[in-house]
Amino acid sequence: MHIIAVGLNYRTAPVEIRERFAFEEAALPEALRQLKDTKSILEGVIVSTCNRTEIYAVVDRLYMCGYYVRNFLETWFRIPREQMKDYLYIYEDRQAIEHLFRVTCGLDSMVLGETQILGQVRDAFLKAQAEKATGTLFNMLFKQAVTLAKRAHADTAINDNPVSVSYAAVELGKRIFGHFRGKTVLIVGAGKMSELTLKHLTAGGAEKVVVVNRTYEKAVELAARTGGTATPIDRLQDELSRADIVISSTGAAGYVLTREMVGQAIARRKSRPLFMIDIAVPRDIDPGVSELANVFLYDIDDLQAIVETNLNERRKEAAKIEAMIADEIAAFELWYKQLGVHPVIRALQQKAVAIHDETMASMLNKLSDLDEREIQIIRKLTKSMLNQMMRDPIMRVKEMAAEKRGSEAIRMFTELFALEEMIESQPERAATLASEKSGIADEGRERRPRLSVKAGELLAGS
Repeated sequence: MHIIAVGLNYRTAPVEIRERFAFEEAALPEALRQLKDTKSILEGVIVSTCNRTEIYAVVDRLYMCGYYVRNFLETWFRIPREQMKDYLYIYEDRQAIEHLFRVTCGLDSMVLGETQILGQVRDAFLKAQAEKATGTLFNMLFKQAVTLAKRAHADTAINDNPVSVSYAAVELGKRIFGHFRGKTVLIVGAGKMSELTLKHLTAGGAEKVVVVNRTYEKAVELAARTGGTATPIDRLQDELSRADIVISSTGAAGYVLTREMVGQAIARRKSRPLFMIDIAVPRDIDPGVSELANVFLYDIDDLQAIVETNLNERRKEAAKIEAMIADEIAAFELWYKQLGVHPVIRALQQKAVAIHDETMASMLNKLSDLDEREIQIIRKLTKSMLNQMMRDPIMRVKEMAAEKRGSEAIRMFTELFALEEMIESQPERAATLASEKSGIADEGRERRPRLSVKAGELLAGS
């Protein structure tokens, strides 16, 4: 068996392409059923967000599997493959697992380290699991990915540094005010950036919002969306006197807020600090305002500098997460390599129990005068002998299963203890058969070269 990831994201496809490949949430159950019914696909998960659409699949062979997944996409979206081939990427085995871990941790996101994708991957897995589109491998892999991402965000400081201009503005405000509870926000202009910054401020506790714009109707629209009130432009001076936070983003050619206007407002404020964010280009607020007492003025360059500094800090934290990902890949590889040994160990234990029960029954027939206490002592001691005899062989076969020729070691162990019949009778036999059909059982067989770097290392015995 092999693991692949096929998809497109914000790096490989523009939004007009991504939206054509977005799965509607209501249609996901049917899409998962069709994916699972696709030839060579044994397990499947579909991750579909505004920035990416990805198909994760367990396949019985790498050859042609990409073709089958692309055929599924072509059929589902009714888009000829010629129109999608330039946007799609495909990862195989170890690369696919590493990609999933990076995506879930937010390292492949447009905003480095964002946490929303964690919930989206988790939901995608749970939906696939509910539709019985996952099995042994993905039930393990996706739970491991989600657990890793939670730990990555909890154990590193990757989310401590804001990397959007609007959020950076809010963080600056927190340094000045400590919190925004009870603060009044004055919006000058009705631009998108002002709206985004305003959303962060209100989420932080800002309670009163006043919107001022040259076109009063637009001020009314923004105020309605943000739960604020609109005020005509001729009342700007009055509102400036009452505001705690000012966000300005207009298309004016000159200064909308002059040093004189702000100075007059400060004189009426009784030393209350005024936090001003100028997001406009050209600037709306006279830079001389920063010379006034109790005025804290930041423009777009100040915020961009903060964002870049914070982004560098996030990159440092991302490097720590990359190391965590490497450890998790190794742990998954070890788990997979040992998957085939579990039925063998179970068979040995069952055979030992059968021998022990048969021996005890024979002994009791011959020693009928033993009392219950003596029987229990003998039973306990003989079980202990069996367990001690099996301990080292079980430990050694686990170690050998994780090595390069692990499947050969498992076969030798099975033959040595004559466990074939007991293994055949176990439900877990399916896992053993799957391992034998995968590359793990074929270390000595020559394989065709693949283009992807290190593709096939995992689950392929190399």
